[in-house]
Amino acid sequence: MKTLKKIACAGLILCSTSGYSQLKTPQPSPSAKLEQTVGLTQVIIDYSRPGMKERKIFGELVPYDKMWRTGANSSTKIEFDNDVIFGGKEVPAGKYALYTIPGELEWTIILNKNIESWGIDQYKEAEDLVRFNVKSAKLNDIVETFTIELSNLKSNGGNVNISWENTLISVALEVKSDELVEKQIKELLIDGPSAGTYYGAARYYLDNDGDLNQALTWINIAIKKRPEAFWYIHQKANIQAKLGQKKEAIATATKSLELAKASSDGDYGYAAKNEALIKLLKEKN
Repeated sequence: MKTLKKIACAGLILCSTSGYSQLKTPQPSPSAKLEQTVGLTQVIIDYSRPGMKERKIFGELVPYDKMWRTGANSSTKIEFDNDVIFGGKEVPAGKYALYTIPGELEWTIILNKNIESWGIDQYKEAEDLVRFNVKSAKLNDIVETFTIELSNLKSNGGNVNISWENTLISVALEVKSDELVEKQIKELLIDGPSAGTYYGAARYYLDNDGDLNQALTWINIAIKKRPEAFWYIHQKANIQAKLGQKKEAIATATKSLELAKASSDGDYGYAAKNEALIKLLKEKN
């Protein structure tokens, strides 16, 4: 009987504790995510923020002349959604691990293509994208918590600052705002909407009983921009057919059929689609 009571009590204890969530406590080095638009480029930095906690940092906790994950826990990540110039080095759009080698007078800054590694254990120099040196500076005030921030923001760049204890590292970041704006001007104002934009609008009107005359105007512009696109020409035939332009639709579908059959990349099924459309149109009175 005593044994049964013990089992029952143990069961009650298990039931009572299983309903509680896992205990949450503050992180010793809390994670942080910095998102900042610089010009027209989005910069995202994921890192962890250890504190000094009355410790000597550089030269002791973080040794000089040795690889550092630049923070705590997993390696710090930095991401750009456009090509940038970081520390004077060309860096394509993408996400990278940010490592550093602190020195007494200057640091080595490293962007590494392997973003899956934890800390520095799996770091491989062969996977580096860029590395360069930056002079360090001494601060008058103590920075208790490891901090990465962006400052001196302008339309064409700013600075990525790394600070802790009484040390500051500032890396120049240049973004290509002028190139991005010129590209938009060319696409939107000079070249105008793309062939795909006109095609998409025409196809929407065709499929959703929109203004078919407007759809025909748009598909003609799309075809003018991409005369080899036999799938555009097929949809023009469908628009003409829906407008009751039987003769014109047959001629257009015939042209699409010829281009589809001549395509070295294949006809994507448009030869059969055009043949079926031509047959249907010819059978109509």
